[in-house]
Amino acid sequence: MFLRIVLGIGVAASIVLAGPSWAQKPAQTPPSAAPASPSPAANAAAESGEAFGEDATLTAHPIIYLKGTGTWDNAFDTIKGSLKKLKAFAEKEGMKSDGMPITVFTATDDTGFQFEAALPIAEAPKNPPHGDISAGTSPEGHALKFVHHGSYDALDNTYEAITNYLDEKRLEAKDMFIEQYVTDPLTTNEDDLVVNVFVMVK
Repeated sequence: MFLRIVLGIGVAASIVLAGPSWAQKPAQTPPSAAPASPSPAANAAAESGEAFGEDATLTAHPIIYLKGTGTWDNAFDTIKGSLKKLKAFAEKEGMKSDGMPITVFTATDDTGFQFEAALPIAEAPKNPPHGDISAGTSPEGHALKFVHHGSYDALDNTYEAITNYLDEKRLEAKDMFIEQYVTDPLTTNEDDLVVNVFVMVK
């Protein structure tokens, strides 16, 4: 999981992300960067009809989230446990889910990571959550979207392709990256996962 460190994670992010409307294509396409040879992952994405490094605009959306830490060896189980707790809390409190679950990585090193697992909800709760669950809004700004298919462990290959893509395009990432789980990680076989990775860029 070293490649997630290469993306520049090291400063704690102040808040999390997400919702069905928080990733929208910009009204105008920004000027393209200097041409570069596409990576194998980019070629694979093109063959599947998916853009690799697609421009997206993140818009604010109500969320509930849970902070945590984990090790790379047990990353998927750690994230699933947090998302399960969030889902149970939302159901208990009568909150309506409004989008795909996500994780924001706020700090990483070679052995582990700090994160905020989040669940987008239809509206901000009238009463603030208690305990270790908090309410907030998603971040806003320009990001690039990359799509991963397959096991969670294989995400490292996608992060390598993302790092190469940023280098080729001479783009600088902010100290945050976001995983959005298109397929429910609580019910989907790990080998069949589809994950959108959003990289905030400067």
